[in-house]
Amino acid sequence: MKIEEIENAASQSWFALRVKSRSERVVATIAGNKGYEEFLPVYHSRRRWSDRTKSIELPLFPGYVFCRLDPNHRLPLLTIPGALHFVGIGKVPVPIDDAEIASIQAAVHSGLTIEPWSYLEVGQTVRLDHGPLAGLEGMLVEVRKQHRLVVSVTLLQRAVAVEIEREWVTPVGAGKRRSGFQFPKVENANCILTNASA
Repeated sequence: MKIEEIENAASQSWFALRVKSRSERVVATIAGNKGYEEFLPVYHSRRRWSDRTKSIELPLFPGYVFCRLDPNHRLPLLTIPGALHFVGIGKVPVPIDDAEIASIQAAVHSGLTIEPWSYLEVGQTVRLDHGPLAGLEGMLVEVRKQHRLVVSVTLLQRAVAVEIEREWVTPVGAGKRRSGFQFPKVENANCILTNASA
């Protein structure tokens, strides 16, 4: 690897590119073809029509594509048909925390059930000790007797929920799981998932 490539990689951060509705896949593909590192997290949703039920792929963050880049070289992405602007303050793009993107990537690649979730900052902090997301921390919610860990992107104030097993979880701050520990029952809540090793 050349020195210029190392310096370039160090100066790059993840940013959220706002795109037109239903243009996420096209924009992500073109961004990748232009040499940018892109990330379009998707989930499977079952849709029912009058004659059949079908599983389709939908974006976890509708209207957004995540791109890793030097913000001074963002113009080629803004010329992609369907790309609108980078999320930021005024015209200045604001980077997304690498740990948040890493957490979403881990959740997407875990093979667990994942779905969009409303963004809130409530719940009990827990650590996953087992399963494909072992080592990650977040806040746990219970919905319809199923436990979920919710991964959030603070900048967008959006989140996704990952279905987990109760046995994988240990409360943070407790040496060992107490047998009487009860998870909070929350109808509509969310949490932040971070990489404990970061």
